[in-house]
Amino acid sequence: MSETAGSPNIAEIEREGMDFDVVIVGAGPAGLAAAIHIKQLAPDASVVVVEKGSEVGAHILSGAVIDPAGLDKLLPDWRTDDDPPLKTPVVEDRFYLLGPSGGLRLPNALMPKLMDNHGNFVGSLANVARYLGARAEALGVEIYPGFAAAEILFGDRGEVLGVATGDMGVGRNGEMKDGFTRGMELRGKYTFFAEGARGSLSKILIEKFQLGEGRDPQKYGIGLKELWQIAPEKHRPGLVTHSFGWPLDSRTGGGSFLYHLEDNQVAVGFVVHLNYENPTLSPFDEFQRFKTHPMIADTFEGGKRIAYGARAITEGGWQSVPKLCFPGGALLGCAAGFVNVPRIKGSHNAIHSGMLAAAHVVQALSAGRAHDELSGYEADWRGSAIGKDLYRVRNVKPLWSKLGTYLGIALGGVDMWLNQIFGGSPLGTLKHGKPDHATLKKLADVKPIVYPKPDGKISFDKLSSVFVSNTNHEEDQPVHLKLKDPSVPVRENLPLYGEPARLYCPAGVYEIVYADEKAKSNPRFVINAQNCVHCKTCDIKDPAQNIVWVTPEGGGGPNYPNM
Repeated sequence: MSETAGSPNIAEIEREGMDFDVVIVGAGPAGLAAAIHIKQLAPDASVVVVEKGSEVGAHILSGAVIDPAGLDKLLPDWRTDDDPPLKTPVVEDRFYLLGPSGGLRLPNALMPKLMDNHGNFVGSLANVARYLGARAEALGVEIYPGFAAAEILFGDRGEVLGVATGDMGVGRNGEMKDGFTRGMELRGKYTFFAEGARGSLSKILIEKFQLGEGRDPQKYGIGLKELWQIAPEKHRPGLVTHSFGWPLDSRTGGGSFLYHLEDNQVAVGFVVHLNYENPTLSPFDEFQRFKTHPMIADTFEGGKRIAYGARAITEGGWQSVPKLCFPGGALLGCAAGFVNVPRIKGSHNAIHSGMLAAAHVVQALSAGRAHDELSGYEADWRGSAIGKDLYRVRNVKPLWSKLGTYLGIALGGVDMWLNQIFGGSPLGTLKHGKPDHATLKKLADVKPIVYPKPDGKISFDKLSSVFVSNTNHEEDQPVHLKLKDPSVPVRENLPLYGEPARLYCPAGVYEIVYADEKAKSNPRFVINAQNCVHCKTCDIKDPAQNIVWVTPEGGGGPNYPNM
């Protein structure tokens, strides 16, 4: 139905609602672990999980070498399942420092023990999420994929009462279309937010309840990943390779991963820390350039790229974890920032956080409580397996940021050894400094980076990459990338930084279009929202903090098969 004179405004249409003991936003490892553990401890508790992806796992992207500690604790029988989610154990672990034409393998003996990947598994975190989703449903958890939690419901005292899913069938002009469906209220005695890095609702909660007060700013990276089918003779199941150095300069943090999975597949990826300084840097193009390195390219010769994706990664660790609880709810997993950066692992901590929050919410429910703070969850995490994991590596990221790649990583390794052997460091706990959006230098102060054209065989462009991410959005819907001030990109970001959104976005969402391309006259800022892979980098890195990422219609975005 199209809105006409006399018809109701959308806000005037009453939502239907459902009530639960616990509402969980996000069907990733943290949210599903919480749901499973609640039902393990309190089988009669009512739990619902709402997921914006078209199915469980559709928006899950990670390397991934997975530490099974969380899964072992949550579901001790997973290894004996007829179809376990992880099948390929790590058999060999390599670390390289790359230069432009070669590389130096670092001795494994120099690596702190926590960097050893033996005992871990190479696999798809999306498939782990699908496995957890099936186990949760078997316990009676309700899971609603394809519905984006778009709004937080607050009570009269400011407490969180639940969430509302987004309306479906709204045109770009804001009017109701044929097939319009009003969102639904999902109300809970407690609501858990497990949205992943830079969650749109978690961001609101952190600001409203000042959860970041007394903490360092959260730090982020962007992780880009491709899945390849390679020639059988080049495939070595369980081989894990990490590198740092080329193609990044010594002032830019980041590195690569190359994991050999089952079925002649390899996962290759690249992480760029979002505190980089040069506004002409393109994380996507650094990734494509990395694959052309002489030590890397041979893996892909004769192979086929079958999937692509990108995602922001929390990197602040121990210093940057916000307060986890607020009246009526809590933050879980990457929404809280539980990634261990040097290990490039967070799923084990995500599962641990879901279980820890679940234990405290079951205690609260059994005591007849609702909509108050789960203060025990906040009090317990630093002494838990999560805190012990993050505390040992707390200085690696600050040292890397302050001292650059070579000296920073070397001293970070020493600091990890000291924490491992003595349980502490003479450096104490270092600060992170500026938030990532404040680190860019002006265009006039840097040497522009010029990237080679992709060859279409090993390196690719952004649009062909978005195609293999299976990204899809209903085009006639409100743009979900909001500009606080539409004039800022051309008025400020373009002359000062060359408008870096067109480069840091890994999906070609942002463009500067000129009326006369040759003369560079009358520039316009164009948002191709249908390309968005939901990585959230724009919300993080925009130097003016002018771009706000909100949820599009549920079911939109990438559809990752086994990323």
